[in-house]
Amino acid sequence: MSAWQGGCGIDERSWRIVFALLAAQCIASVAVAQGPVEIPASVETEPVPTAGDAADDPAIWVHPTSPELSRIYGTDKQAGLAVYDLAGSELQFLADGRLNNIEVRYALPVGAGATDFVASGNRSTDTISVYSIHPGTGLLTDITAGGGIPTTISVYGFCLYRSAVTGKYYGFVDAKSGVVEQYELAANGGGLVEGTLVRSFDVGTQVEGCVADDERGLFYIGEEDVGIWRYGAEPGDGTSRTLVDDTTPSGHLVADVEGLTLYHASDGAGYLIASSQGSAEFMVYEREGSNAFVGIFKIGGGAIDPVEKPDGVAVTSVPLGPAFPFGVFVSHDDSHDPENQNYKLVPWDAIASALSLTVDTGWDPRPGAVAVLALRRPGARALGAAMALSAIVLIRQRRSHSTGS
Repeated sequence: MSAWQGGCGIDERSWRIVFALLAAQCIASVAVAQGPVEIPASVETEPVPTAGDAADDPAIWVHPTSPELSRIYGTDKQAGLAVYDLAGSELQFLADGRLNNIEVRYALPVGAGATDFVASGNRSTDTISVYSIHPGTGLLTDITAGGGIPTTISVYGFCLYRSAVTGKYYGFVDAKSGVVEQYELAANGGGLVEGTLVRSFDVGTQVEGCVADDERGLFYIGEEDVGIWRYGAEPGDGTSRTLVDDTTPSGHLVADVEGLTLYHASDGAGYLIASSQGSAEFMVYEREGSNAFVGIFKIGGGAIDPVEKPDGVAVTSVPLGPAFPFGVFVSHDDSHDPENQNYKLVPWDAIASALSLTVDTGWDPRPGAVAVLALRRPGARALGAAMALSAIVLIRQRRSHSTGS
């Protein structure tokens, strides 16, 4: 037996086949990671009502029983909040002021029941606005106590967090100065949502986009000229932080760092995605561990115009009916000439295929939801390992067959 055969009983020629497969896969993975790859949008929303720099941040609501009736929410940061269907048609517009960043969470206790809700920072009043989502239509009703939850800062960015430890809901609101405030959100006896300040800290310089990982208890925020920071999301987590990526020559981001969103896969896996406005690109990082960099993509042109200077982003891994059976990625688009700005929708599987990312439809955004059997397509590393293992098994089967004949 040669040194090549080792303990697996595979000869030198067979090992070379395995190594060639692994090498080819690794080279392909590196090429993808260097990117960027371009993927066209398949749907765009109607333009926002206000001309100029107006559209800003989208959010996705998953319908509880009919995924094709899920909704896209998008802010017009000069005028209010729009509700769109998955074909991009506007269903509702709330002219409630300069709503900037928005997010969705599910099953907020209100009275004897619970409601899915949208919340946003309101720059007109430096408050937080909360809206109940109708479980059938996805349309919105303001349920904010006093017409707005007051903050102590000049409101800019905003995102939501639900603690897996306590089940409590929180809103993070930030100012251009870099100050972040965290408010506990809860309904009062009258069924309206109030807020209590539980934490405040200073990131440093101008911030806006943020996202919280409910399962992992983490809070990510973009310092626009610097990079992406990771903090703890619990009220008592303090100011300890880790830099995920930056805008230096050794980093991948090009200022401004804008929207942040999370692709949720099973068992806490998935991706952190950031919009790099200065390069009109989207950076993908592992959701787990130290948020290792994965790859870059752009939303290119086709039947629909490309995305330029992206700001807010949102993504879901949940199947949303025939139009988006493997989930959807949504981005703000700065330029939609000759019309006003709007939002672009891209099937997640198109992005995943181009970057060899995971497609996993098993996550349910509703707290306490029962896991379902779902499609999970592995990313490049897992696929490479599977290819190598399959090659070894096939070689050994052939050797066994040859010996026995």
